[in-house]
Amino acid sequence: MPAPLSIIIPALNTATDLPLCLSSLLPGLETGLIREVILVDAGSTDETKQIAEDCGATVLTSPEPGRAKQLIHGAANARGDWLLFLHADTALSRDWAERVSAHITERPDKAAAFTLAYRSDATIAKTVARRANWRTRTLGLPYGDQGLLISRQLYDEIGGYPDIQLMEDVKIVQAIGKRRLCLLSAEARTSAAKYERDGWRRRSWHNTWLLTRYLLGADPEKLAKSYT
Repeated sequence: MPAPLSIIIPALNTATDLPLCLSSLLPGLETGLIREVILVDAGSTDETKQIAEDCGATVLTSPEPGRAKQLIHGAANARGDWLLFLHADTALSRDWAERVSAHITERPDKAAAFTLAYRSDATIAKTVARRANWRTRTLGLPYGDQGLLISRQLYDEIGGYPDIQLMEDVKIVQAIGKRRLCLLSAEARTSAAKYERDGWRRRSWHNTWLLTRYLLGADPEKLAKSYT
């Protein structure tokens, strides 16, 4: 029987973070969980594609720019019965494969996200992550940085990722619904670069404001112009 999991990574000039992301997937290879790793590139001009190819990933080129389009394209070409969408600047904790295997076996009708952590020594990093994990547990709204594990059956049932410029990660978990979404204890340890660049409080409030505007009905295309 083929390994169940296809991992889909959208990427654009992610050569700095990608090696850590890919190396964190090794437990899934060691346990025979991963069927394939698909990197969907949106026109990188650095070493992103070469790094992925050297690690044995399948490299696809998105027909159009935009993370939603990359995710959709990757899913359309994936062969696994389960899909794991993962950002290129996120590395999974060592126990991720064990947690994913248990989820597939015990809760095949549900999707899942990982517990968020930031690769930062700043004290506020834990506070921001704790709020995001609370939001996931309470509202069923994880960040895209937390990854998304979903069966092919459920992915197709809800229509997959929406083709929008921003908030595609929010819209798909809304379609899944809180009752069909679990928070895994394994961590998604994501880059803190944007928070360190903009300031932790400023970036956190900016993201919260964008989400609030979206939930109140703002056009994702207009919101995308405010997102950097």
